[in-house]
Amino acid sequence: MDKFPLTLEGRPTGELTTEREGLYTCFSARCPLPEGLWCAWAVGEGGELRLGVLEPEGTQGVIQRRFSGRLTAPLGRLLRGEIRPAGAKEPEIWAPAPFPDRLFRAPWLRQRLKDIQGAQTRQGGALRYLALPYEKGKPFPLTTLFCFARLRQIGEGTYVVYAFDGQERPVF
Repeated sequence: MDKFPLTLEGRPTGELTTEREGLYTCFSARCPLPEGLWCAWAVGEGGELRLGVLEPEGTQGVIQRRFSGRLTAPLGRLLRGEIRPAGAKEPEIWAPAPFPDRLFRAPWLRQRLKDIQGAQTRQGGALRYLALPYEKGKPFPLTTLFCFARLRQIGEGTYVVYAFDGQERPVF
C-alpha cells in the first residue's frame, strides 16, 4: 500500500492510499469534508484521474474506487491526491498553432500535420492537447488516430482534440 497527501488548494487535508490488485489499482481517499460537493482526484506526473464525489461519513469525506491499468497508466508516477469542488473544470487556454507539425519530433506525426491550418494547442499537466479544425463532409484530421479523438466546440469552431504524453504517444 502506498500513501500520498490529499490536498485542498495546495494544503494537506487528508490522505490518499493506493493498492495494486492484479490489473487494477484501488484508490481510497479520506479527509475532513468541507461544505458542498467535492471530488477526489489522483494527480500524477503524466496527468490526472477523477476518482469521484466524496461521500459523507460523519465529518469525513471518503471514497473508494478501483480503476484498470489502462485508465491509470496515463497518470505516470502518482504525486498526490486533490479535492476540488464538484463540477469545477480546469481552465482551458488554447493558443493558435500556425505550424502544428513543429510541436512534435516524431516524423510520422510531423508529416501528417504539415500544412494543417487553424490548429490550436494547450498544455494540461504533462499532456499536450492538439485541436484540429473539423468540418462535416471533409476528411477527418489525423485519421490514423481517430480512436483517440474527441469532437468538441472551442470558441465558435468544431475541433477534433487529441492528447499526447511527453513521449508523443496519444492518450485516451
